[in-house]
Order: sequence, then C-alpha cells, then structure tokens
Amino acid sequence: MKQLHYILTFCFLLATDLILAGGFIIVVPSNGGQIGRSPYVIECKSLKVETSIKDQYAFTKIDQVFYNPSNANLEGYFLFPVPKGCVIKNFSMDINGKKMQAELLDADKARKIYEDIVRKLKDPALLEYSEQALFKVRIFPIEGRKEKHIEISYSELLEKDNNTQEYIFPLNTKKYSASELKNISFKIDVESSQKIKTVYSPTHEMEVNRKDDKHATIGFEASSLKNNLDMRLFIGFDNSKIGLSLLSYKETGEDGFFLLNIDPGLVKAADNIVKKDITFVLDVSGSMAGKKMEQAQKALTFCVENLNPSDKFEIIRFSTEAEALFEKRVPVNAANIAKAKDFIQKLRPIGGTNIDEAMTLACKEKKAVDRPHMIVFITDGKPTIGETVEEKLLAKIKETNSENTRVFTFGIGDDINTHLLDKITEETKAYRSYISEEEDIELKISNFYTKVSSPILTDVEISFSANGKVRKVFPHDLPDIFKGSSLTVLGRFEGSGAVNVTLEGKVNGKPEKYNFNGKFEEKTSNDFIPPLWAARNIGYLLDQIRLHGESQELKDEVIQLAKKYGIITPYTSYLILEDEQINITRREISDDQVIFMDRFADNEEAEFNSRSKEEFSNLNKKTGRSGVVSSSEVQNLGYAEKLADNRQGAGRMIYKDKTGKTRNLSSQVRNIQGRAVYQKNDEWIDLYVQTNKTQKANRIQFASADYFKLLNKYPETSEFLSLGQNVRFVYKNMVYEIYE
Repeated sequence: MKQLHYILTFCFLLATDLILAGGFIIVVPSNGGQIGRSPYVIECKSLKVETSIKDQYAFTKIDQVFYNPSNANLEGYFLFPVPKGCVIKNFSMDINGKKMQAELLDADKARKIYEDIVRKLKDPALLEYSEQALFKVRIFPIEGRKEKHIEISYSELLEKDNNTQEYIFPLNTKKYSASELKNISFKIDVESSQKIKTVYSPTHEMEVNRKDDKHATIGFEASSLKNNLDMRLFIGFDNSKIGLSLLSYKETGEDGFFLLNIDPGLVKAADNIVKKDITFVLDVSGSMAGKKMEQAQKALTFCVENLNPSDKFEIIRFSTEAEALFEKRVPVNAANIAKAKDFIQKLRPIGGTNIDEAMTLACKEKKAVDRPHMIVFITDGKPTIGETVEEKLLAKIKETNSENTRVFTFGIGDDINTHLLDKITEETKAYRSYISEEEDIELKISNFYTKVSSPILTDVEISFSANGKVRKVFPHDLPDIFKGSSLTVLGRFEGSGAVNVTLEGKVNGKPEKYNFNGKFEEKTSNDFIPPLWAARNIGYLLDQIRLHGESQELKDEVIQLAKKYGIITPYTSYLILEDEQINITRREISDDQVIFMDRFADNEEAEFNSRSKEEFSNLNKKTGRSGVVSSSEVQNLGYAEKLADNRQGAGRMIYKDKTGKTRNLSSQVRNIQGRAVYQKNDEWIDLYVQTNKTQKANRIQFASADYFKLLNKYPETSEFLSLGQNVRFVYKNMVYEIYE
C-alpha cells in the first residue's frame, strides 16, 4: 500500500499527460517517496493491436512501445484496465522479451485504486472504469533514453445479441492526454462457422477485406488519434443471401431506438448481380474547359470500362444542345465500349448549359420491366438555355422522368444551383455529391461508381411487426442495396420484445422477400444509437428547411433534438443560442441553468452569434461555396453512420471563452445515459438540469466521503462524475451538483 501511495502521489503530477489506450505506465520514485520537481512522463510511441475472432472466441495481442525521454533509469507500474464486460482468460505480458507476472485486481479492489487516484490527482477521469478489473505489473528499470516494449495477450468470450456480436477495445485517450496518441494500427481477423454479413463500427472508419463469406479481415490505421471513443466493432452472422443485424437502446419507461444494418456480405456469383441500365450525362459547356474536362473524361472512361457484362448503357453530352451517342441504351461489348471511349476522348467544352434538353433526352427511352435504370448527371453550372426557372424546370423533369428513375447528381465547383440538383435527387431517391475544383473529380466519381455499379436488391422496402409501434425511420426513402456496401436504418420503437423485420425488393424484376426475427431490448449499452438517430432526423429536417422553406414547427423540432442529443453544428447552434436567449428573457430558465450562453469572452459573444446566424442562413443559398458546403453537410447528417458524422462543420465552431482560451462548441458535449451533457467553462451541465426548474440541487463536494458514497451506492453515476470536478446532473429524478 505504501508503494501504491507513491504511485498515486506521482499520478497527481502526471494527471494531464497519461495516455490510456491499451495500457499506460505510471512512474514511481525510487528515493523513498520524495518527488522531484521535474517528473518524467513515459510516452506511448505506438500501439499495435492484432485480434483473432473465431465464432464467439476472441484472442487479442497488444504491442505497445513506450519511451523514457529522461537520462535517468525510472521505476514504474504498468496498469491495464480490463475492457468492460470482458471475461479475460490466459492473460500474459512480455516486457522487452521477458515474461512478467501481472497481478489481477478484481473490480472491487480496482475501484479502491481508482478512487485513491481520484483523491490524489484531483481528477475523476478514471471513475469511468470504476466497475472494471485491473491488471498491474511493476516495471524496473525503465532505462533512460530508451524504449520499453510491452506485449499483452488475452482471450475473451464475446456476447451475441440478435445474432450480432461486439468487440470493444479501449481507445479513450482524451481524458489522459492533451496530445494525440501516435502510430496506431488494428488488424482483426474474423472466422465464423456462419456467413459473415454485418461488419460495422459506429466509432472508427474501418477497412473491410472479405476473403470469403466466412472469413474477413478488418483494418484501421492512424498516424495520430485524438479521440474520446473506445473502438467498437459489430459483426453480424446470417446464412441467408442478405443479412440483417439489429441493435437496440432503451431506457425504462422511454421509447427505444434501433439500428438495423442490412448487408449482402461477400457477393461473388454474377447471377446475384442485378442487370441494370445506366445513362451517363456529362456537361461539356465552356466552363468545363481545362482540368475539369480532363478529369471528367478520365472518370467517365473508368465507369465505361467497369460496366458489368449484363449492363446496357448510354452517354449523353450536353452544352447548348444535348447529344446522345447511341440514341438508345446498348449492350456492353467490345465494339460499343471502344465507340464510347472514342466519343469521350473527343469531347470538347464549348457553349451554354441546357439541363432541360439533357434530362429530356436521358429519360426518353422507357425503363425495361426487369431492369433498373439509373442516371449519373455531371455538371458544373446553372441552366442557361432551355427552361432556366428552377421550379418550372423541376416540374418538367418530373413529368419527363415519369418512371422516377434515380438521378445521381455531381456538382463541380461552386457556380451551380444546389437547390435544383438537390431537389432532383430528393425526388428520385438518389444521392448528391459536390466536388470542389481543388478535389480530384476522377477519383470521386470513380469511387461513387464502384459502389453503385452492382445492385443486389432494388426497390427496397422494410416493414416491422412488433409489440409496439415503429416510427421515425431514417432514411425516409430507402436506396437500392449494392455489392460491397450496406444499408443502415435507424428508428424509434415503443414497448419491447419480439420483432419481425420484412425486407422486400426486386432482383431482375422478380420480387424477393427476407424475414428476420429479433428483439427490441431494454438495454443501455448501445448508447451510440440515439445520437446517430437524432443526426439523421436533424439532417432530414434541415433539408426540408433548405429546399422547401422554414416553419416554426421544423425549427422547434431541430432545437429540441439538437439540444437533447448534442448535435452541435453551424446550422443548429444559431437555433439553440436563439432559443436559450428567448428562455432567459422570458425567465423560463434561471441564470444557473444557462448552458449555451454566458460562455464567451466579452468581445466574442456577438461575433459568434453573428457567425452562427450567417451559417444558418446559408441553408437558403442556392449557389456559391456556402450553398455547396451546407448541402453536403446536411446530407451527411441525414445519412450519419458514425458518431464523427454528427459533427458536420465542427471546424467552424471555434470561439474564445471568458479566460481567452480557444474552445470548440461542437466538441464540448458528451452523450451520457441517452442525453447530452455540455461543458461550459470549467463545469459540465446535464441538459436535464434545465427541465428541473424547481428542484433544489443536492450539493456534494468533489472527492468527499459523500462523493464516494454516491458513487458506491449508484455506480451508474460514474459516467457523470468522471467528467470533472464541477458537474451538475440528474439521476433518478434528483439533481446533483458536484463542486470543488
């Protein structure tokens, strides 16, 4: 215990520099407990993780390299919190090639260490791990100016939920380091007796390589990472052609949230690919001259060269007039491909922009009964010839496109009518993409085409049969399902219990149906689902405001969702700030309940409010860079799949606080127990504090006996307590105020 107290005392000096990702080293004094004035921090230089998952059994190997920047030999302890919910077996550790015996402290013993660290550090960050076990091993010497190589390996049994299992690795570094974690790599090999369908991470961008339908390798690399999220990976199994994985989140007495991932998994057989027709429509007006034209030609050539053998295609160029290459969609063969490539290479930019005639020509040939038809429309300008009035042109396109063929639009540069292109994709249930003149047009279009080149199921519809009602499902209009990609659906549900999901669609004109039986569960571990659902809902509402005009009802709903789930973007911040100011003026919230206002430097508040108002007004801009940016960011919200997608435009949310420190409003939020908690200056405030207008707060001093009594009586409060020394939150309808 005496040595442990030395550890904790030294922790106080290292509190802002520890890194917790895998494990971390705490240096202890070797001079009888006397701490010098210049403590040394053991830096984690790299983290390499290799995991093998066979059915529900996972074996993880961690390779960490630490560096002692001092000249002195140091003594320390390596601490490794056991991942939450993980039953670890066969734990082993190598330090510079020498096998070491680690001491496993159960959750109760570990909690005492965590609590003692909190007392000594005056920093409650480790309370997040207060219900987890801990491995501890002494390290000596830690040689000066040398690396310390630590390898850990352990096995665990993964839990399965609705035929989907989750793998978690602790990557939460933000509480322990102002700097970024360096040189991270993950390799996860998955082998299953069932077919692997879903491979989904809500926290990190993973690369998935499917070796066959029962083997996959998932990878993630970063030269630096500053993150407050543990890595979470979901793997779903299903022997049917298309797999469905269902995850849910529900608090007692509240409506639940669900995430449904629909994934065809590995598709090899050509007969599983839907035969399609595709029309490429390219703007060759004078403004496309130069690099834009060259890249567009290369992109179109790539698309033509990667058509499926069963496809039919057409190419239309348009400027002052529109011209079709073949006059009808033709089969993919050597002669037609050669003719198309020659046509593309001879394209020359000249003339105006006749979108009217181009779309009329693209929709002239009727859709085949057994084949979906899609249009890829590429332009860099506004309509200047033919019908140029937006609403009249849209009406004409709708009339011409009577079969509602999906139109995927690509807008190049900023001199385009984003509302026109966005309404075309909205009407036809497709996607829009914008490419700045600095971006690689060829890469962006070819990447898009790779994703949509091979449909698996078209005209997709989903229905639910459950004990309670299913509502607010996003996306509203479901896209087709393509080879190599998945479809993620989020929604709300009432009640809990068994649910039957029916997926319907068409394959080469013939209807197909898939049934999935699962459960809507009352559980709170999947706490990433509510903010993802909220982002999609907000994205949909903002698009309605952009394209069809704002109303107070739409604005009120955006405010309510953005505040509750912490979706702080340039488009929601103005509404939130305005709403809180109104509530202050009406005295509907007291001064101590203010969350968003009264955080800025004296000369900063008016400027930030002005910027926020301008950003919200950009939703109405049809042309220019700001219009393009708002269109792209709002669509990204509407299709959010990862928590990072919730922070659209975060780089523009910078301000200076009352102390002159630069902050980012978008990053000053955490989602805990189904709602947002906000950082205001040096305090964290639960949104629910604003709704408890009359209840007196139960004030508890940080690190006091009552503080730890609360923690031990209600372990769930650790999520709030770990935020800092000054926190106000609501738990079991009681308001708690933690103060220094």
